[in-house]
Amino acid sequence: MLTVDFARLPVGPGDRVLDLGCGGGRHAFEVLRRGADVVAFDMDAAELQTVANMFAAMREVGEVPEGATGETVVGDALDMPFPDGSFDHVIAAEVLEHIPDDMTAMREIARVLKPGGTAAITVPSFLPERICWALSEAYHTAPGGHIRIYTLAELSAKLKSTGLVIGPRHYAHGLHSPYWWIKCAVGVDNNEHPVAKAYHELLVWDIMKRPAVTRLAEAVLNPLIGKSVVLYVRKPK
Repeated sequence: MLTVDFARLPVGPGDRVLDLGCGGGRHAFEVLRRGADVVAFDMDAAELQTVANMFAAMREVGEVPEGATGETVVGDALDMPFPDGSFDHVIAAEVLEHIPDDMTAMREIARVLKPGGTAAITVPSFLPERICWALSEAYHTAPGGHIRIYTLAELSAKLKSTGLVIGPRHYAHGLHSPYWWIKCAVGVDNNEHPVAKAYHELLVWDIMKRPAVTRLAEAVLNPLIGKSVVLYVRKPK
């Protein structure tokens, strides 16, 4: 399930891409499939091992174009071990809302981007996230959880202050917001609640089958209650 629209962040052979806070690697895998060189970067060494294993499996079954590379690097978003201007593109998907010193992380994104490079920044969008916080304290107080709710204006202003140029934006995962509202209402760890379980099965079906009816529904819902907002920025040359 991708949050970034790769039509708006075109990557391909010859590009070097950083997936910052890659987690399970969903965007890193797509970057590699498109033939770019990707660095999956995260603090969680165990999760990165899983990502590395998937890179190897993709190569084994022929999903990796010739010349493309995927590597994993353990590190801190506040002090990345890369020289200035190392990457053509940076992806930071659902990362900044977890970081207390988000401004330092944003400055690091700007630093490692090449002049003329682009980044896709995604965070939970304001209204769906605000509803989650109102419904459940556990949703946002768990260790490693979300520590802030961004408005689009705040996110844009902070990124702009690092010297990045603000570009287009869109919303994603409109079908997922009601699921998280249900989870927050019945208990974020209550995976067996019948309503939460049924909605989860719907989401899995949608991800696997991509039927036209849910694609249309999400297109309508995204601008209204999209779970994530995606902002594309550029580093001036």
